[in-house]
Amino acid sequence: MAVQPVPATAREWHLKARPNGWPVPTDVELVEAPVRAPEPGEVLVRNAYLSVDPYMRGRMNDVKSYTPPFQLGKAMEGGAVGHVVASAAEGYEVGDAVLHFGGWREYATVPAQHAVKVDEAHAPLSYYLGVLGMPGLTAYAGLLEVGAFKQGDTVFVSGAAGAVGSLVGQIAKLKGASLVVGSAGSAEKVATLTGEFGFDAAFNYKDAPVHEQLAKAAPEGIDLYFDNVGGDHLEAAISALNVHGRAVLCGAIAQYNDTGAPVGPRNLALAIGKRLRLEGMLVGDHAALQGQFVTEVAGWLKDGSLKYEETVVDGIEHTMDAFLGLLHGSNTGKMVVRLAS
Repeated sequence: MAVQPVPATAREWHLKARPNGWPVPTDVELVEAPVRAPEPGEVLVRNAYLSVDPYMRGRMNDVKSYTPPFQLGKAMEGGAVGHVVASAAEGYEVGDAVLHFGGWREYATVPAQHAVKVDEAHAPLSYYLGVLGMPGLTAYAGLLEVGAFKQGDTVFVSGAAGAVGSLVGQIAKLKGASLVVGSAGSAEKVATLTGEFGFDAAFNYKDAPVHEQLAKAAPEGIDLYFDNVGGDHLEAAISALNVHGRAVLCGAIAQYNDTGAPVGPRNLALAIGKRLRLEGMLVGDHAALQGQFVTEVAGWLKDGSLKYEETVVDGIEHTMDAFLGLLHGSNTGKMVVRLAS
């Protein structure tokens, strides 16, 4: 790529106010900020793609969690891929493509130890934010390691048209699931699940109660539930799970914007007699699977057995629009923001 001059300032998104319920555009602000030259051990990256993900909603709240909250009046963070435009770190040259965590901005100065080189010849840059990145590893590790998937399992995936869910269902099929069922929020997404992504059955959770639709799709019950939604989906899954069933608790997007007390599953007592295992997961606990994950998933992509979709929003000025769209379920597959080339 041609070396481009580095500007003195560039745009970045700051958290202006903590949301009360659903975030609104005025909770954030796009500001012009100085571009800092890298110090020893750092690289300056011009971002090409930014990631927006559901977990970012939790970081807007000032609460103790597994990751610190965004700070008011300061730049937000998230996954990003781009090219090094200045380097003060050994082993990193101008033009190198890297994955890092300095998203929500046009330029990021980051420690080289927190930047991972990626190969554009291996896959498009944006794929490292999705199928070959955090969402992909989440699906892979959640299904196979946390969920202890076994050949012949019946699997139910909520939020199945999203970045993680769409991969969970496909990986389950590739690994020998007997039945894979997904839920999504529109007829178009349901058609994509059973068409392009190869799910055996899918339903629109808005059409009828989840427990009714799940019972119809999987009359013999389910063995493994991958939860991206929580709420009525988790309750329905607990009822449908067979003895010694497993639930991977990955996300609970149904309650991220609730202002009242969260409603838990009313049938949790069923877990006792069924000897269920419900386990939460964070992808950072499964870094040891990274090499195996990339090798296997890249192979599936290459031979066409794994399908991948992105919803791309253009322009840093539309990053908040992309994030709000994600929370409202407007994406199919991974939601990314493409910055001007």
